[in-house]
Amino acid sequence: MSSSHPYLKKLLQCIELEEKEQVKRYSLDQQHTLKSLKAEGLALHPIMITRKNFGYADYPEITFRINFPSETNQFKDGAAIECFFSGEEPIKGVLLNLEGKQGECRLYAPDFPDWIEDNGVGIKLAPDQRTTTILKSALNEVENSPNSIKLFEKIHGESPVEKTTTSSQSLPLNYKNQRLNESQQKAVQAITQNENITIVHGPPGTGKTTTLIEGILQLINVGEKILVSAPSNTAVDNIAKGLLLQGIEVLRVGNTSKVDEVLFAHTPEGKLANSKQQKEIKQLKIRAEEFRKMALKYKRSFGKAEREQRNLLFKEVKSIRTEIKKLQAYNEEKLYASAQVIAGTPIGLYDSKIKQFTFNTLVIDEAGQCIEPMAWCIFPLAEKYVLAGDHLQLPPTVLNFEAARMGLQNSILEVCIERVNAVFLLNTQYRMRATIAGFSSNYFYNNLLQTAGHLIDTGVHLSFIDTAGSGLNEASGSNGMSLQNEGELAIALKLIATENLDPSKTAFISPYAGQVAAAKELLPKEMRISTIDSFQGQEQHTIILSLVRSNDEGEIGFLKDYRRMNVAITRAKEQLFVIGDSATIGGDAFYHSFLTYIENKSCYRTVWEFEL
Repeated sequence: MSSSHPYLKKLLQCIELEEKEQVKRYSLDQQHTLKSLKAEGLALHPIMITRKNFGYADYPEITFRINFPSETNQFKDGAAIECFFSGEEPIKGVLLNLEGKQGECRLYAPDFPDWIEDNGVGIKLAPDQRTTTILKSALNEVENSPNSIKLFEKIHGESPVEKTTTSSQSLPLNYKNQRLNESQQKAVQAITQNENITIVHGPPGTGKTTTLIEGILQLINVGEKILVSAPSNTAVDNIAKGLLLQGIEVLRVGNTSKVDEVLFAHTPEGKLANSKQQKEIKQLKIRAEEFRKMALKYKRSFGKAEREQRNLLFKEVKSIRTEIKKLQAYNEEKLYASAQVIAGTPIGLYDSKIKQFTFNTLVIDEAGQCIEPMAWCIFPLAEKYVLAGDHLQLPPTVLNFEAARMGLQNSILEVCIERVNAVFLLNTQYRMRATIAGFSSNYFYNNLLQTAGHLIDTGVHLSFIDTAGSGLNEASGSNGMSLQNEGELAIALKLIATENLDPSKTAFISPYAGQVAAAKELLPKEMRISTIDSFQGQEQHTIILSLVRSNDEGEIGFLKDYRRMNVAITRAKEQLFVIGDSATIGGDAFYHSFLTYIENKSCYRTVWEFEL
């Protein structure tokens, strides 16, 4: 750790702690058996390999199936993984995607291991050392750059970052999108007049993406070159697609295996697909494949000479792959020069070697989910910044308790919102009925969040089903999984039947992974079933929220993170059913005010109406 600035030092320390935590948590050893890793949702085993192929830059890729119920919420796209088989050296890789029981990963190896299709292969989460290395070097670079250290001191300084006084005579904007409301228009104006940092605070359903797209269009209009980023691929894709619809020249960089078809043509890989250079790369790939096949003739049981021959052939494969990468980098550089907007996650942008280009504005969406060191990977690439998100929803995930306590869990949005004067609240939500939005507006947004006219209530849209006194208590899940509550699942099933809910338009969410795993076994397959954390950013016609906690001690565990509840109760568009035990949660001030809101709106129901 070479930094001398105390807060930079602290952030570097946090990254070290987080890295150690990952190593500790994900390792397969005496303390962490395969069974315990599976129970914690950190390993998928056994998997069945359904396809093998060589992907971009000629890395081996596998497609696999999981044939049994598994806890997969922590297996996010782009997660660092290891592919393992008992008694063999595991192979590092990256999870490209996992949906339902189907997944794909890329292996960082010259070839598929001999055991890849044997029975008993698994994948587990692994420490993401690549990302932590990038975060450390980004933080160490802050002090070496006059612009970065100036920005750092502004964000962490004593006096607030003032709004730059722009002339009030600034020209009225010609909005591409004529349907923006007044608060959205103000935010777009602020983006166009921004000379430093502007924050767009977008509570649930307030049209944050729509506003950002309009702001970016206005900046391009005056000749700016823009970077767009967000910690999740989905958020990056949403903005990229919106810009493409407006005819903007977007280049989507990073892990392109999971971008949707619409965007693939706008990735470097997609753009180069039919070029002359690609034909050259194809020839190199064929040569690499020939050497590979020759090497594979030498199986692992051969003697020393054969092993050396095999290693030489693999060395040749590796050098061809390096040549392929160089060619790709050369071709990509030309694409970077012509794009109006380059979009990717912070690591995707950092990796894409675009430092030699000047970008006027960097837009970070979902900035409330972005840890500060991640932002420093990309801050140096631009001159001005727009941060968008909602610091009153879930913060970034940090594994190490001490690192979280020291401030790593504070997102870049949370850090900046304290210091920046130019904060623009989007104040009208278009997602949910007024009763569903009401409690959040009161508790989190000082009653400033209004509901669009067409969403005024037309019946009962919110219900709390109280299990107090019914004996439907929480229990530890099987295999040491997190908490479950069978009684609440039984109520969910009854609700689907008695309220005639359409399973394909209904989602079941819960704070506890154990409850989610149990729900996947019991509830209709067409339903989306997810932890609250994985459902952030999504919405559904009807939501059933199971709080799980029901005990005599009034213990509520991580229901204490009220921001998680803010996410949970703002996902439903038409109907929200909350199942919980008022006796367990009512002792907490936040839940007490929620229950009072329920009573005032006459949304209270009791478990006794259900014949369980």
